[in-house]
Amino acid sequence: MLHSDVDNGEGNVKYILLGEGASSIFTIDENTGDIHATKRLDREVQAYYTLRAQAVDSETHRPVEPESEFVVKVQDINDNEPKFPNGPYTAGVSEMSPLGTQVVQVSATDADDPTYGNSARVIYSIIEGQPYFSVEPKTGIVRTALPNMDRETRDQYLLVIQAKDMVGQMGGLSGTTSVTVLLEDINDNPPRFSSKSYEYTVLESLPVASVVAKLKAADEDEGSNAEMDYRIVDGDGPSVFNITTDEETQEGVIILQKPLDFETKKNYTLKVEATNRYIDPQFLTYGPFSDTTTVKLIVEDINEPPVFAMSISKMVVSEAAKVGTVIGSVSARDPDLTKSGIRYSIDRNTDLERFFNVDATSGVISTAKPLDREVNSVHNITIFAMESQDPSQVGRGVAVITVMDINDNAPMFAIEYETLLCENSAPGQVIQTISAVDKDEPPGGHRFFFSLAVPATSNLNFTLRDNKDNTASVLTKRGGFRRREQSVYRLPVLMVDSGMPALSSTNTLLVQVCDCDSDGVPQACGAVAYSLPAGLSTGALMAILGCILTLLVLVLLIVTVRKRRKEPLILEDERDIRENIVRYDDEGGGEEDTEAFDMVTLRNLNIIRDHTTRRDVTPDTPTFFHYPSHPSGNRLTYKTLPDNVLFREFIWDRLKEADVDPSAPPYDSLQTYAFEGSGSIAESLSSLESLSTDSEQNYDYLSSWGPRFKKLADLYGNIEGNGFFS
Repeated sequence: MLHSDVDNGEGNVKYILLGEGASSIFTIDENTGDIHATKRLDREVQAYYTLRAQAVDSETHRPVEPESEFVVKVQDINDNEPKFPNGPYTAGVSEMSPLGTQVVQVSATDADDPTYGNSARVIYSIIEGQPYFSVEPKTGIVRTALPNMDRETRDQYLLVIQAKDMVGQMGGLSGTTSVTVLLEDINDNPPRFSSKSYEYTVLESLPVASVVAKLKAADEDEGSNAEMDYRIVDGDGPSVFNITTDEETQEGVIILQKPLDFETKKNYTLKVEATNRYIDPQFLTYGPFSDTTTVKLIVEDINEPPVFAMSISKMVVSEAAKVGTVIGSVSARDPDLTKSGIRYSIDRNTDLERFFNVDATSGVISTAKPLDREVNSVHNITIFAMESQDPSQVGRGVAVITVMDINDNAPMFAIEYETLLCENSAPGQVIQTISAVDKDEPPGGHRFFFSLAVPATSNLNFTLRDNKDNTASVLTKRGGFRRREQSVYRLPVLMVDSGMPALSSTNTLLVQVCDCDSDGVPQACGAVAYSLPAGLSTGALMAILGCILTLLVLVLLIVTVRKRRKEPLILEDERDIRENIVRYDDEGGGEEDTEAFDMVTLRNLNIIRDHTTRRDVTPDTPTFFHYPSHPSGNRLTYKTLPDNVLFREFIWDRLKEADVDPSAPPYDSLQTYAFEGSGSIAESLSSLESLSTDSEQNYDYLSSWGPRFKKLADLYGNIEGNGFFS
C-alpha cells in the first residue's frame, strides 16, 4: 500500500505503478494506492520484483512527490520435491570387497529456498538394496553393507535411493533414483580341468607342427583374470610334443614337434598344468591358482611308404666306365610291421636319356650308356622304392652321381685367331700370341705344350716359341714379305696336354700379309688384284665377247626345239593298256542321238539271250551243270534256272566268252558285270527292253498325250515302221 502526504483523501492525488511486472502481475488502486497481485507467484521462477510508484495530481498529472522504488520479495513455501539431476546411476565395485566400501555418491537438489525454513534440506535413505548396500543420510554415499560378495554368485544389484526434504519429517516431499551396482571380477577362482585324464588318438603320419589335441581348464573368472598358461610338467614325450595357449579360447593346444612312429612307440603320456597368468596376492590363501591333468596320446598305425636308409646317396663314377659298370646301391625298408619286400626303379623324368639302371631287387645302380663329363658332370636321379604288397606305397630317395674326369679331349685354340703380318715386318717379330683350352679338368690344372707341326718345322718364314705359361708366340724368321707373292700363310700348330695319356691336336693359324702404314697399322690385306696385259687390244676383247654371245644363242635354240617336240601318246614298244589311261572328252547326244551307239546292247539279259553270240568264234566249253533237254532243242534261259546255280552259270558263260575272245588280253584281268539275277516278280522295270523286236509292249498311246510327249511317241510309238533296230 502506498500513500502520499499530499493526499487529503478528497481525490486530488492519483497513484501510478511502473516497473517489472507492473500491469501484468501487479496492479495499483490509483485512488487509494493499494497494490494487488493478479497472478500466482512462483519463487522458483522469480524471487524478486523491482517496482516504481509515483503520486501525481489527478487533474494536471503533475508529480506531487518524487518517484519511489521498492522491491517485492516472494516468500518461499515447500512446493518442490527433491530431484536427482544425474540419475539413474550405474556403478561398479570389486567383488569380495570389505564392509563399508564406497560404491557411489548420489546427489539430489531441491528448488525451494534453502535459506528459509527446511524446505530444501534433504535426507537420503535406501528403499531397495538391503541388506547388501547402505546409504549415508546426509551425504548420499552408497557403501557395501555385506563383506565378500561373490560375482560368480551374483554379479548385479539394483538399488532404489530416496531423497526427502523437510529433514525427512512428516509432510516433506521426496524423490527417488535407481543405482545399478555391478560387481567387478577379480581373480579369486583358480582354473580347474573337468577331468583328471584325457585320451586322444593321433595318426603316425601326422605332419610336424600339426595340432594333436585341444583341452581347456574352466575358470569362473572373466577377462584377464581367466587367462592362463599351459605347460607339460611331466611325461614321456616332452620333446615330441609341445603345448601352447589359444589366446582367443584359452584352450591348451598340443602341437607335434617330432615325427611319430608307431613301430617305435605306440603311446605317450603327458602331465599338463594350467596356471592363471595374473594372480592376486591377497587371494593366495585360497590355494594354488593352477590345476593338472593327464593326457594319454595313442599313436594309430598306418601303412607307410618305404624309407631310404639315406635320403641322399652320393656316388662317383668315371666317365670312362663301360656300360653295366656298378656305381653304388641304395637301400630302403618298409617301416611297418608287415616288412613288405621292396622293388626299386628310377624316375625317368630325372634320367630322360636313361644313362643309369637300378636293379629292382637289390637297388644296385649301374651305367646304361657311356657317360661324358663334359656334357653333364653331375646327375641327380630320383629312386623309387615300392612295396611289393602295396604298390601304391612309394618312397623316394635321391642319388647324386658325380662323373669323374678322364683325359678324353685334346686341346684347341682358345679363340679363332686373325693374324695380320705387315710387309715391312722385321725378322724375330712377334706377330701373334696363342693360347689353348681343354674341356677336361685335371686335378692339378692344365699344362699345354706348343710346337709347329712336322710339315712346318723346317719352314723359312715363321717359328713358334712356347712361353711355358700355356701360351705360345709366333715369330717371323725373315722380313720382306710381299702380298703380290703370297697373301696368306697357313701355319700348323701342334698342341699337347699333360694328361695321362697325353692328347694332342693340330690347329691351323692363318697369317695374312697386309700393307701397313708407318705406325704398323694394317691398311689392306689379302690378295692383290692384277691388271690386264697392255698388249690386249679393245678389238680382241670385242671378238671374244661376240663368240661367247653366239654360243649362248645356239644353246638357247637347241633347248627351245627340244621343248617343242611332241612325244607320241603311246610308244610303239610300250603298248600296254595296263600302264596307260586314255581319256576321251566326247559326250553323248542324249535322247535325240540315235546313231552314237546301239541301245539293243542294254536290253535285259533274258530278252537278248539267243543262240547267236557277239563273237565270231562260238565257245564250245562243257559246263559243270547239266540241264534237261528242251523240246525246242534250246538251252534253258536264266529265268528258268534253279536259284542255286543262276549266278554260277552266268559267270561260267562269261568266262567261256573271255577265254575264246581273240581280242582279250592274255593276262589275268578283272571282269565286272551288272547282273542282278531274275528273282523279281515284277521283272525288269527298264524301258530299254521295249526297244527290242521281241517286245510285246505297245506305245501308240503316247501320241494321245499331247505335244509334250511327242518326242517319246516318235521314238517308241511306231517302232516297226521306223525300223531303228531292225
